Formats: sequence, structure tokens, C-alpha cells
Amino acid sequence: MADTTVKVDSETRDRFAAVAAARGQSVRAYLAELAIEEENQIKLSKATAVFREIIARPGLAEAFDEAFPDDAPARRNTAGRAA
Repeated sequence: MADTTVKVDSETRDRFAAVAAARGQSVRAYLAELAIEEENQIKLSKATAVFREIIARPGLAEAFDEAFPDDAPARRNTAGRAA
């Protein structure tokens, strides 16, 4: 892959260098890893939002329990207990 130059102020460059050194990495390796981690966080955030939207749908848990009765959690008898 061809190299390119990214211009940042010297303070930012020094901070990247310090973090990379603390991790035992070159700045190049640190920035490559950082980019991958950030891409993964974006994907995880999107997946989390979709998951939360899906599980919030009314009746989903009941439909799952009906479809997989052997895997449904045992229901606890909560009659007579304060909420």
C-alpha cells in the first residue's frame, strides 16, 4: 500500500507518538490499529441500535418463547409479591 502524509499540528503528533510508544508501537502501527478499532466501534454502535430496536418490539419475547419452548426460561411465580 502506498504511503501518504497526514498533516496534524505538532502537539497532536507528539500525543500520537507518546501513546504509540507507551503501547510499544510505531505511530504508523498505532494509527492503523486505531482506525480499525474506530471502524469496529461504529459498526458495533449501529448493530446495538438495531438490536435494541428489534427487542423493543411488543410480543417479541413471547414469540421467541413460543417458537423455542424448550429454551424458554422458567417462569417464576411472583403472585402475591410486591412489585
